[in-house]
Amino acid sequence: MRFRPASLLMALVAGVLLATGCASGGSKGEALQRAQYAWSAAIRWGDFEGAWNLVDPEYREQNPMSELELERYRHIQVSHYRDGAAQTTGDTVVRDIDIGVVNRHTMAERSLRYRETWRYDPEARSWWITGGLPDFWRGE
Repeated sequence: MRFRPASLLMALVAGVLLATGCASGGSKGEALQRAQYAWSAAIRWGDFEGAWNLVDPEYREQNPMSELELERYRHIQVSHYRDGAAQTTGDTVVRDIDIGVVNRHTMAERSLRYRETWRYDPEARSWWITGGLPDFWRGE
């Protein structure tokens, strides 16, 4: 997989934020807010390689992303990312997201909803998104 400088920067920032949260002894809630902020920033700015680093390592291992899949993400631009209702159950948080997507070639915009599921990893003291990157092509 190719990494662009912006991707490396976003991954580094996300790593520093997560590591800082672990070192400071912050609460799980604060760590979740930092992880969700890093995730939403990566998605908003089109840094899908950086967002991929915030996906649960078990998921990444079982579902490696091909260069072709990554290339599809380069053909879109996220126009808005709005988080909605969230539900917490133990070490799992589910929140609904409204996201706008623009096809870079046709400039057609559409909105879709998807659901994020976050899981807390007590060993890593990190929150991971469990379902991979958003599927912007569902139904197409």
